[in-house]
Amino acid sequence: MARRSVRGFTLIELIITVAIVGILAAGAMPLAQLATQRAKESELRTGLRQIRNAIDAYKAAYDTGRIERKLGASGYPPSLGALVDGVADASDPEGRRLYFLRRLPRDPFHADATVPAAQTWGRRSYASPPEAPREGVDVFDVYSLTPGSGLNGVPYRDW
Repeated sequence: MARRSVRGFTLIELIITVAIVGILAAGAMPLAQLATQRAKESELRTGLRQIRNAIDAYKAAYDTGRIERKLGASGYPPSLGALVDGVADASDPEGRRLYFLRRLPRDPFHADATVPAAQTWGRRSYASPPEAPREGVDVFDVYSLTPGSGLNGVPYRDW
């Protein structure tokens, strides 16, 4: 009877292969986490820029008389929702609305998707100092409520 030569992997070869794959995976995990954090930070930067540009556009419209002036008002939006919902254009005889954002971006580090986007941001009133931001009757600036610091070492709150 002729013997067939059966070749396969030995247990040692399989263990070494699994160990190499494990080492490669362990090295790839921090890189994947870093890429995820970078993407969220980029999204945070974009969201802050969009909201701040909309706040500035609202203030410019107020200053040029396109938004009805009120005594004692700072000229900044009363809420973040006003940027999306729009306000009546005082210079338009047909009463059309001015819109400053299509939708309000969310803070990408806020995990709870059931919370409205406006509540994921900290809001600073015009009357509050920059080192101790507080909410008030208007929205002068927004900041992230996320604890911790970015890859650049700056706390997210200060972006």
